[in-house]
Amino acid sequence: MTNWRTVFGHEHPYDPQVDGIETAIDTARDGGYTVIEGACGTGKTMIALTAGIDLVRDPDTDYERVLVLTSVKQQLHQFEADLETINENLPADWDPVSGLTLVGKADVCPYNREGAAGIDDGNVYDRCETLRDRTRDLTGEGGDTTAQNLAARARSQQIGLADSGDRSRSTFLETAGEPTPYPPDLPEYGEGGPVGAETEYCPFYAQYLEDLPDDEEGDAVEAVPYDFTDAGMVTPEELVARSVKHGTCPHSVMGAALGHVEVVIGNYYHAFDPRTVGSFTGALLDDSTFVVCDEAHMLEPRVRDLVSEGVADTTLRDAETELSRVIQPIKDEREGRQVEGGSKTADADLVRGELNDSDVSYEELNRTLEFVRDLRAELDRRVTAHLDRNYRGWQSNLNDLEDEELPLRDPKAPAEDELTEWARNAGYGDADWVRAEAVGAVVQRVLNEAEDEDRTRAAPAVGRVLGEWYRRGHTDYFREIELERTWDDTEPADSWRRAYNARLSLHNCVPSDAIGDRLGTFGGGILMSATLEPIDAFTEVTGLQYLAREEDRPVVERRYGLHFPAENRESFAVAAPKFTYDNRGRPGEENPTRTHYADAIATVARLPGNVLVGMPSYAEAEWTAGVLEDRVEKPVLLDAATDDETTQSLKAEFFAGGGKVLVTSLRGTLTEGVDYSGDRLAAAVVCGVPIVNTSSPRTEAVRRAYDDAFGDGFTYALTIPAVRKARQAVGRVIRSPEDVGVRVLLDERYARESWDSVRPYLPDDGEFQAVSPDMLDVGLERFRSRLSSQ
Repeated sequence: MTNWRTVFGHEHPYDPQVDGIETAIDTARDGGYTVIEGACGTGKTMIALTAGIDLVRDPDTDYERVLVLTSVKQQLHQFEADLETINENLPADWDPVSGLTLVGKADVCPYNREGAAGIDDGNVYDRCETLRDRTRDLTGEGGDTTAQNLAARARSQQIGLADSGDRSRSTFLETAGEPTPYPPDLPEYGEGGPVGAETEYCPFYAQYLEDLPDDEEGDAVEAVPYDFTDAGMVTPEELVARSVKHGTCPHSVMGAALGHVEVVIGNYYHAFDPRTVGSFTGALLDDSTFVVCDEAHMLEPRVRDLVSEGVADTTLRDAETELSRVIQPIKDEREGRQVEGGSKTADADLVRGELNDSDVSYEELNRTLEFVRDLRAELDRRVTAHLDRNYRGWQSNLNDLEDEELPLRDPKAPAEDELTEWARNAGYGDADWVRAEAVGAVVQRVLNEAEDEDRTRAAPAVGRVLGEWYRRGHTDYFREIELERTWDDTEPADSWRRAYNARLSLHNCVPSDAIGDRLGTFGGGILMSATLEPIDAFTEVTGLQYLAREEDRPVVERRYGLHFPAENRESFAVAAPKFTYDNRGRPGEENPTRTHYADAIATVARLPGNVLVGMPSYAEAEWTAGVLEDRVEKPVLLDAATDDETTQSLKAEFFAGGGKVLVTSLRGTLTEGVDYSGDRLAAAVVCGVPIVNTSSPRTEAVRRAYDDAFGDGFTYALTIPAVRKARQAVGRVIRSPEDVGVRVLLDERYARESWDSVRPYLPDDGEFQAVSPDMLDVGLERFRSRLSSQ
């Protein structure tokens, strides 16, 4: 047994860190999970890494790695930084702890990073797969050359450019601060064939193939061009630099290394997205892994999205086209049609060969094409009927259409959905739903081989969704048509497809089984966040209670409050009228509720320094910004539902210069995972309880499913997540022992006990004082006086 203090990255741990680390180690030794709610400053990242690394380095355990999952990029960097701190303080005779951060191909592909060879974010995945396939075909059994030769040819092409004296363009592709051995353009291979028959390939992947061991007993890790024992934490930028300097593929190196390093840092989808797990990270998902779920209050909604399915109308259209293209050669052959020159269609043999190698018949191809075609026609009929009912003359007013949900059953009464009923009445049976997936796989193989390009095709995605649509239940899964506002000038001027992208959606309402099953594959771990209360509800909706009850795996809870100086902060729960639609009306209405909120928000906004105002929606944020512009002298910034670049620019403007007010929606990205430490934020005020739109069919379905699963759907599915949103927002204020600030929750449901009170879901530490609206200014003045006297 090791001593975890040897691993711990600082000289003196906080008391909560001692308790958290020892609890996590003891619990994981028994195959269990520690659930930690720890306020900012608890040192949760160091708790998790120290406990996990101690278990991995302990020869008496079976743990081989720590897998960190987080949904916030800033937290990902925090884990990297803390691992580097640990390595800096290890004893001299210890090897550094090896670490690796997982990112996508777009982040590490040398060509994509530099915008070279026509590869960009929009095509990098398809281009990568195509180039890899071509490289393998050239070098595999029966191939024309070797991987060594391909890499050497690319290197010599670069040398030739240098020798030619042509300085008009760079002779090296450079990225991550390192020159690669190859030119910026993709090399081509051809040996005496006709002009134009040369094959593009990826030299980085060729070098990776060359570095792989020749024998079947070898391990791909031998192709990693650096030594784990002294590398320590390798960030994506460092991984790219180390790989391209050697001339090898960074993404392939990442895949080869991830099963061998001691700490792997990634996103939730690396453990919970079925496709990512199946193609990339599956080897990490066993009982030799100690898993850390950071920002665990987001685990349930993020996994719900990952394990839900859907297929867009455009994808159905593309699948229809793909099916037709595969069917046509056989159809032509059977009907005796011939191509120019008198020979039968050249592709018929390819299609027939793929069908013979699979259990899919030509009749099933035709049947699936009919099903997809009819399904798309039914989708069109339903969307058109909905618009005719609700938007008179919509063909002439496409710009007036809004996002819509078209439920396929009553969300409050689980039953078979209308699309399944339609299919049955149209003569489509069980086999038509289930076999679509196998048909889609054949279509992809035929088209990719015919075009010599390994592209992502639509037919497999459609087949997968149709299979899931048939297999999934009708209580835990909710089916609907989603209409998302877009604009496509290629569609007819009076077509809804010009204004909408329609999507058949299969929503997983209760992801607790998916989460619990996946957590059950790991040896143990930690789930942690600053906002998990009430923890008993959290362990239910994440399936941890099932692991405890049915598999006898311990689940231990820990709560650690703020341990920063209490005199540096003041926290209020203001008993203003409930900020509900019934009370406040539409933005712009004048009534007592809006008057109370305008006064209270302005009172907080006038405090010196930066003030963050969180509203239930962007519409309410716009109203609030307008009110404050007339009432406060400092600049007022309004966040809107825009792209990430605009949001980042707004955040930078807020941080720069003197005090400002930033007004945003609590559904946006500026109230979670953003570092407002130091003097970046003096106060935060949250208005109302940010419960999502309860009239949304999907929300109603989730609530009903939670009623069935946990007994109180409104509390579990709506109220508790809303309070966590509010707590995340006000939690931006106090981030270090030196931070000074005010936190305000504005709504009587935070302040008073009542039938809809949310006060029980706040931490039971007495931090948030209940005050009336007219006493808020008095409380703030008392706080200012106390600070000035210190």
